[in-house]
Amino acid sequence: MTEESNYTPPPVWQWDSESGGRFASINRPTAGPQFDQDLPVGEHPMQLYSLGTPNGVKVTIMLEELLELGESNAEYDAWLINIQDGAQFSSGFVDVNPNSKIPALMDRSGEKPVRVFESGAILLHLADKFGHFMPKDSDLRAEVLSWLFWLQGSAPYLGGGFGHFYAYAPSKMEYPINRFTMEVKRHLDLLNQRLREQPYLAGSDYTIADIATWPWYGGLAKGLLYEAGQFLDVDSYEHVQRWAEAVSERPAAKRGRLVNKAWGDADKQLLERHSSADFDTIKWR
Repeated sequence: MTEESNYTPPPVWQWDSESGGRFASINRPTAGPQFDQDLPVGEHPMQLYSLGTPNGVKVTIMLEELLELGESNAEYDAWLINIQDGAQFSSGFVDVNPNSKIPALMDRSGEKPVRVFESGAILLHLADKFGHFMPKDSDLRAEVLSWLFWLQGSAPYLGGGFGHFYAYAPSKMEYPINRFTMEVKRHLDLLNQRLREQPYLAGSDYTIADIATWPWYGGLAKGLLYEAGQFLDVDSYEHVQRWAEAVSERPAAKRGRLVNKAWGDADKQLLERHSSADFDTIKWR
């Protein structure tokens, strides 16, 4: 692999070799299916195809929160899409999400199945459909949407930026790590200032803004991402820590973050979820 200091970009980039790193074997510069395979379909209104990454956890927490409120039509089957095996490039998955990223949802509660892809869009779809975690007041709704879209735009700096170069790149490079560390710490400072003023991101109530943000920045604060807590000095962001702990103690959040989890302790992995009884098979409390 060419050393960073010696690399000169060519006039026209060509994909002629793997770039290295944890996901090099499945990365491609093209879209579309790579093989034919149908997706499974369960019996519940919501069919989720996902993996327990922060983006996937957003949706499983949301569905578990809705079920906690007694919304039976939020019952769901969660099917494992292992992105390290390239399952997101099957023809069936691409039909649900042409961008080949988890999570993807098929809402089969109506006469015609509706596909929803991109995690923020799924949260908004479910909030509007069931009338929870999104205020009706237009001013408050605008605040929730602002923080939701802030997260959707900011998470790539933490995931594909900081996370990639700090944890997954084939070699450590000072410039990109410093660049993305600066941005992640700016985000943490922003959240810390906001959460000094309010218990939750959009105000006094827990909303989809919190559900979207917790798996990323709450997970970072709780030491669940990249083993980078000391490096980023996450303990110094006291209001982020308070908020992260409050969300993590919600029963729905405890359940949701274990769905489609395919790493760590085997007794804390729920590879697929088809009913609430499935949680009885693992240690989740």
